[in-house]
Amino acid sequence: MSEASAQRLSADQPREGNPQVSHDETESAKRRHLAFYMHHLHGGGVSKMRLILAGALADRGHRVDLLVCEPEGHLSGGMPENVRVVYLEPSSWTRARAYALSADPAGLRAVAGFALGPRSISPTLPYLPGLDLYLRREQPDVIFVATTFLAVEAALALRRSKVKTRFVVSEHIHFTPEHAVVSGWNRWFIGSLLRRTYSRADVLLAISMGVADEMARRSGLPRESIQTITNPTVTPRLQEGAQEPLSHPWFQPGQPPVVLGVARLSRSKDFATLVRAFARVRQNRPARLVILGDAKKPKKSEKRKSQLMGLAANLGVADDVSLPGFTTNPYQYMAHAGVYVLSSHFEGLPNSLIEAMACGCPVVSTDTPSGPSEILEGGKYGPLVSIGDDEAMADAIISVLDSPPDADWLRARAADFSVERAADRYENLALTLV
Repeated sequence: MSEASAQRLSADQPREGNPQVSHDETESAKRRHLAFYMHHLHGGGVSKMRLILAGALADRGHRVDLLVCEPEGHLSGGMPENVRVVYLEPSSWTRARAYALSADPAGLRAVAGFALGPRSISPTLPYLPGLDLYLRREQPDVIFVATTFLAVEAALALRRSKVKTRFVVSEHIHFTPEHAVVSGWNRWFIGSLLRRTYSRADVLLAISMGVADEMARRSGLPRESIQTITNPTVTPRLQEGAQEPLSHPWFQPGQPPVVLGVARLSRSKDFATLVRAFARVRQNRPARLVILGDAKKPKKSEKRKSQLMGLAANLGVADDVSLPGFTTNPYQYMAHAGVYVLSSHFEGLPNSLIEAMACGCPVVSTDTPSGPSEILEGGKYGPLVSIGDDEAMADAIISVLDSPPDADWLRARAADFSVERAADRYENLALTLV
């Protein structure tokens, strides 16, 4: 990404236009000014899908801004070159809280719980004044926001700025009782806050049917008011990455099959169950386990890697377990793995499961409340096992390793989640809303 394609937006900065793309009059009339509000570039499915979608819509001639709060992260080197990146400057917490409380007087009780609670509820709240400033100066046709508290902030900024920008909210996760969005302090106000936020949206989206059902249940809004659009998961970059050579010695011909996991090292991904399941597999046959991913912060990454390797050592399989960390190209690993395993407690529509299938890799997944069952069509394309059941997971891994499904069959299913299909749906929304 060049310096010219990014800028910071602060209260003292003059308004600047976007890079212009030449089109004929017919195409120009269909162009929209679109904005995507994002938290960070540390990785993770939501951030990655936002970048893919923004780039795809810019490729179609739309004027696209990426509004980013925290510019550092693994994804910062892969920003789409045909969009403008706007780094929002944070304000003080005091100013941000005042902004939030004044933005929606009719919803003060719900907003107060959000704005005056612990800072951990939403670390992006200090960027609310900067988002308000951006909306007033740029007035995009549509702003797309994914995840709950970013959507809350966008709704508040839109109420305060009073611009005519259309507002599209998408949720990407199933709100199980243990999820931070609906537990702890948040449980006292989250229902009313969701209703206020969702009612401000012009379009409500979910990435799976299960997520849509949960959105309706939590907010009390009619289920028919929520549309479903899956992620732009399968991309040309994925296909190219899968073809890149892999030098890791465990993935070379003649080696035991590799059980692969790919996700952020968080408790919700439950890699401890995967390690236990792998230990059971090793009692049955030679195999190795590779888990790709880091936590959000380096210290937390090292702590969780140490915990997992300690568990592997206690189970006697540490020599066959590797935790290399984050990689920008997990697809070359997926293309050579014996089986990909998703061990999560909850998901929305797990991109990594689709990506593995797109690479022709057999899959096993926990049957979380949303996502995997829809992708695998109830187990047709890969076994579904109970959450936290390492014995059932081990049995499923062994079964898949012994009798892997046809790779082209898996790729054909994954193609249903292509970037082209998702971009078509999002583009149609943008064209019909304005």
